[in-house]
Amino acid sequence: MIPKGATICFVVGAIGAGILGAYLFQISNQTPSLVYQNGPSLSIIPEKINYHLDEPVHIRIINSGTVPLTFSDSSFGLKIRGLDGTIIYSPVSTQTLSTLNPHEEKIFVWNQTKTDGSKVIEGRYEIESNTSPDTDNALKKSVTINIFQ
Repeated sequence: MIPKGATICFVVGAIGAGILGAYLFQISNQTPSLVYQNGPSLSIIPEKINYHLDEPVHIRIINSGTVPLTFSDSSFGLKIRGLDGTIIYSPVSTQTLSTLNPHEEKIFVWNQTKTDGSKVIEGRYEIESNTSPDTDNALKKSVTINIFQ
């Protein structure tokens, strides 16, 4: 027979673990929120954080500030990186200056392929955008997404 104290500890531990697990699961699935600020500000908002393999990833690049932002290419500095920092995807773009006015946004769809055309594997990926480094408002933002089977 199991002692009463051990039974109580086991039940309380199981309930606590369930509550903590539900809380952490809820936090891990929150998409970044959009907050407008005075001055230069850049936001990257994916449609969600968790994706299945071969599911299109919708990415919003938003000027969430009050001044225009200048980018060095027509893809608005968009890059997808593995967590080791390796660039696995960068959209084909022209090397012309592009401007994103305050509260303006551009939407990109990534079909989970690498630049070489091969498919990505499940894992964590970083979506990054950065403004032109030659301007006074040089910004770099990133967000991490998960791809599951």
